[in-house]
Amino acid sequence: MKNVLVLVEDHSCIDSVLATAVLVGQTFDSYLEGVPIAPDISDIVVADISIGATVFDARTRQVLTDRAARHFTAAMDHAGYPRDTRNNGPVAVWTNKMTNDGVVGCTSRVYDLVVLGKPGSAGHDPRQATFESVLFESGRPVLIAPPTIPKRLGDTVLIAWNRSSETARTVASAMPFLRRAKRVVILTLEVSNVPGPSGTLLAAALERDGIETETLKADSKSGNEGPGILSKAVEIGADLIIKGGYTQSRLRQMIFGGATSHILAHSDIPVFMAH
Repeated sequence: MKNVLVLVEDHSCIDSVLATAVLVGQTFDSYLEGVPIAPDISDIVVADISIGATVFDARTRQVLTDRAARHFTAAMDHAGYPRDTRNNGPVAVWTNKMTNDGVVGCTSRVYDLVVLGKPGSAGHDPRQATFESVLFESGRPVLIAPPTIPKRLGDTVLIAWNRSSETARTVASAMPFLRRAKRVVILTLEVSNVPGPSGTLLAAALERDGIETETLKADSKSGNEGPGILSKAVEIGADLIIKGGYTQSRLRQMIFGGATSHILAHSDIPVFMAH
């Protein structure tokens, strides 16, 4: 987790996003690159042409970029995070060029991790489009910061194991966190009909890699594993959830619900996710 991209925008989770990024940086001596982000112009034009014209004129873009820069700089300075680019260790760098939801997934591909805010439905919440662009287009994991600023990150980790290829990729990407965790709990989701290795086999594989684990089983009569994952995370005092993103299709989850959708809507714990 040496190269970390931090998406910065004046939204309801920005303080948590920046604090979460600092926790990552302090853990891994990371290069933190802050970049300002805005909605994709095509999304705005569809909704309201006048708003689209306003948001994307040069003056307004600069105002939004400057506001994001102040958030980033203040958070890094408050945390005492180094900002001298001559430093060979951890450093925080600001990129003074705005990106948008449509392209951030592509630009994220050279980073080890992308930190962003938990998407919500209110007007001042982080956008779902930002999250989905990075999750589906970057090929890299995302760390989703909750609305509440976390005090710890990665001491007690819950792996929501449903045997899927998406979750397998997520666990592989999360190995730097797992190797540093004080406690790793594998929660096997019995409701899943995905074929694949059991939680016990995952535990054995991780333990061969020097990671001690515990295994638990969860059952959901509702067909949605999300509430059970969050309930167990609170029960064990987890400060990080590791879960594959959208092992069911987005459309199915929009109609019927699903664990990813539930966690995005309700988690107060940072979530490490990949697809």
